[in-house]
Amino acid sequence: MRFLATLLLLSLAASAVAQSYPSRPIRLIVPFAPGGSADLVGRLLAQQLSESVGQPVVVENKGGASGMLGNDYVAKSPPDGYTLSVGTLGPFAVNPTLYEHVPYDNIRDFAPITLTGISSHILVAHPSVPVQNVTELIALAKTKPGQLTFASSGTGNATHLTFELFKARAGIEIVHVPYKGGGPAMADLVGGQVLFSFASMASAVPFVKAGRLRAIAVSGGERSALFPDVPTVGESGLPGFASEDWQGILAPAKTPAEVVMKLNGEIARILALPEVKAKLAAAGFDAKSSTPEAFGQFIQAETLKWAKLLKGIGLKAQ
Repeated sequence: MRFLATLLLLSLAASAVAQSYPSRPIRLIVPFAPGGSADLVGRLLAQQLSESVGQPVVVENKGGASGMLGNDYVAKSPPDGYTLSVGTLGPFAVNPTLYEHVPYDNIRDFAPITLTGISSHILVAHPSVPVQNVTELIALAKTKPGQLTFASSGTGNATHLTFELFKARAGIEIVHVPYKGGGPAMADLVGGQVLFSFASMASAVPFVKAGRLRAIAVSGGERSALFPDVPTVGESGLPGFASEDWQGILAPAKTPAEVVMKLNGEIARILALPEVKAKLAAAGFDAKSSTPEAFGQFIQAETLKWAKLLKGIGLKAQ
């Protein structure tokens, strides 16, 4: 009887936690500078979640150290559901292999909540560069080894790794210029300070449409609905090439399961809204939710996949 009574009390306590949460504002940490895809998706979800839970969800940009600064902050925050992170491929699946020291454990220190979306990148060039397609880009790079430049939103992020894989497959050498987010990288690319990038769809669309950047190819296995006339890299001379980014929401480890499940349900409902799916699609994202368990397994699988690829091409952060 005492055991059953204890179970009942624990169940009632868990229910009370779920019903009272949230009772104050939630902070959503985007571990990059404003202007990139993580910032765009984070702000869209924050707005919708604020309306859903009846408390402000405030986006805070904490860029630096290829996403590790902001994620380390979340990992060390109280596990109460009031500090969350926009998790992306680089900081969660790549940095453990790319860097000698990562200040958090990507599995042990976080409670996955849900996957939010998957996206391809688009290979873009400054209009001053005399290339129209992947074949011409490769040919130009081979005549100017180490003289061309490409921008990324930070060392180890998907925009960086996609270009490194492209370089390895094409057998070319182009100099990497890392930035503290997609916004600053895009600003210098449009300004001509750097020449190429595998940019997020969200950040590239307005500049491509305005003629300030030239779209060369899409990184995923299929063409993008945003650029139906732009071929994939695989179609353009590098068969089998495919690289995609992903995003999700995480909390510090030991966040109560009831809070995790409440957030999971609310975010999954938001991602299924037609208007949200349409806005994400316009930014190049395929909205996808998952269970916390499935998202955790996904991160582990991605970590193993990228570790194999990075070791295969011998890439380590300098």
